[in-house]
Amino acid sequence: MTSSAISRLRAALALGIALAVTAGLGACTSSAAGTPAAQCASSDVALADLPLTPDPSSYSGATTACLEDTGIAPIADAVKPTLPATVTDNQGTEVTVTDVSRILALDIYGSLAATVYGLGLGGNVVGRDTSTSFAGAEELPLVTQNGHELNAEAILELNPSVIITDSSIGPWDVVLQMREAGIPVVVTTPQRNLDNVGEIVGLVGSALGLPAEGQALTDRVNGEIQAEVAAIAAVTPADPADRPRILFLYVRGNAGVYYIFGEESGADTLIRALGGIDVAGEIGWKGMRPMTAEALVKAQPDILLMMTNGLESVGGVDGLLERIPAVAETPAGQNRRIVDMSDYEIMSFGPRTAPVLDALARAIYAPDASGAVG
Repeated sequence: MTSSAISRLRAALALGIALAVTAGLGACTSSAAGTPAAQCASSDVALADLPLTPDPSSYSGATTACLEDTGIAPIADAVKPTLPATVTDNQGTEVTVTDVSRILALDIYGSLAATVYGLGLGGNVVGRDTSTSFAGAEELPLVTQNGHELNAEAILELNPSVIITDSSIGPWDVVLQMREAGIPVVVTTPQRNLDNVGEIVGLVGSALGLPAEGQALTDRVNGEIQAEVAAIAAVTPADPADRPRILFLYVRGNAGVYYIFGEESGADTLIRALGGIDVAGEIGWKGMRPMTAEALVKAQPDILLMMTNGLESVGGVDGLLERIPAVAETPAGQNRRIVDMSDYEIMSFGPRTAPVLDALARAIYAPDASGAVG
C-alpha cells in the first residue's frame, strides 16, 4: 500500500469520525439511515443462551452490534507508578518519563487512551482524540480537529507531562514539535490486531512506570479474549463449509473511498476470532486496498462487516446496494446481511477487545436479539 493511499485512507477515516461526532452518534446506532437506534443485547445473557439463528450464513437482514457498557475497568483502583521510567519505543527512540500527572494518549481508534484507563491512570488523562469517546473520557477536551488532525496549540494548552501516540495520527510535524518542546513522546506500533495487544499494553505500562500493571492488564485482556473466542467457537458451525464467509468493507461515501480490509489489516484476526471465514484472505487480498467489483464478487461473502458511520455515509443498506452494484452479486448483498458497529469500537483492539467480539458475535449468531434493523 503506497504512502499516498495510506494518507487517503486515514483522511477518509478521520472525516468519517468527524461526521460521527457532528451527528452525535453513540455506541448503539442503526445501520440504516433514518431507522431508530438498535438496542444492545444484554451482556448478562450468555451468547449460547440467546436465540441463535440456525444458519448464520443465510440469515436475511442487517444488524447493528453495540456495547451495552462502553466504560473501561481499571486493573486497580489505586496505582503507584515507579518513575523515572525509560523505554525504547516502536521507532527505536529512547524516552524517559518522569511525570505521569498529565497524560495524553492519542491514536486513530482510541485504544491507547483505553489502555491508560485500563492501567488505572484514567484520572491523569487531560485530553482526548476524537475516537476516545468511551464512558468516563467523553467530556475531556479535544486536541484534534477535522477528525484526526493534531492541534499543537490545543495540546500545549493542556501542558501534558507525557504523550503516548502512534503514526496513525498526525501531522507528524506536530509530534516532533511536542518533542522539541521537551514533552516525552512515546510512539507505539500503529498496527492493531488480536496478536499484539500485549505488546502495546506492555509498552504503555512500562512508559508510565507501571510494568507490573501492564503485565496484569495484558493477562486480563488476553484471558478475556480467550474466553470469548471459546464462547464463540461453541456456537460456530462445526463444519467449516457452514461457517459464515465474512469480508470487512470500509466505505466513506462522502469522500468516494471504498476499501477491502484483508490480511494483516487487523480485520482478518477479528473475522477468524468470530469463527468466520476471512474471504479477503481466500482471494489473496493483503492489507487495506481500494475495493474492486471483481474482488468483491470473487470473494462471495455471506456477511459484510462495516463501520456504522461508513454505512450511513452511503445511505444505509439501500444506498450501499445502489452505489456498489457488485454488492448485490454476493450472498451478503442478496440477503442484505450487513453487520455494522461503531467506528469507535469495531477495530479498537485493547481493553475492549472481548466485549467488541461478544457484540459482533451476537450480531452474527443471534441477530434477532442483537439489534436487527431489516
